[in-house]
Amino acid sequence: MSPVSAREITHTIVDSVQLTVDGPALQTERIGGQYSVSGSNINATTIGGFDATFTNGAPDHVNGVYAIGTNNQSFTFSESITLGDTIVTDQTALTSGGRIDEPVLYGDSTQYQGGTAGSLAGTLSATGIPTVTAGGAGTTAIGQRSIELSVFK
Repeated sequence: MSPVSAREITHTIVDSVQLTVDGPALQTERIGGQYSVSGSNINATTIGGFDATFTNGAPDHVNGVYAIGTNNQSFTFSESITLGDTIVTDQTALTSGGRIDEPVLYGDSTQYQGGTAGSLAGTLSATGIPTVTAGGAGTTAIGQRSIELSVFK
């Protein structure tokens, strides 16, 4: 009978701490201009909308001139306009708190505030489980201990 050997026994302990503070983000999308007009018993001297002149990358608006076609008759009239966004070429720098101080927002925008570390902290200990301390808004703290014991791997 051969003796038992324990040469393949391994024991591993892995401690880790992960601390994250979310950065600010701004997603903004330019919207285009839109114009519509409709009606009945209406005469148009000048139809409104946009012309070929651009100011800051957006077409300029033109006022329409409309009048009732036949006096003393019923009429309907509807006019709507959405002015397109002008082009902006820069954003204001981040403040010390990790936020966009004065963002340039287009017609369709979503802004995410950056996190603040606050009390966010994590420690590793040679004799115990890692500890984490919660931070401010927009933060994540993860402490983990993994223990592995393998015999005859």
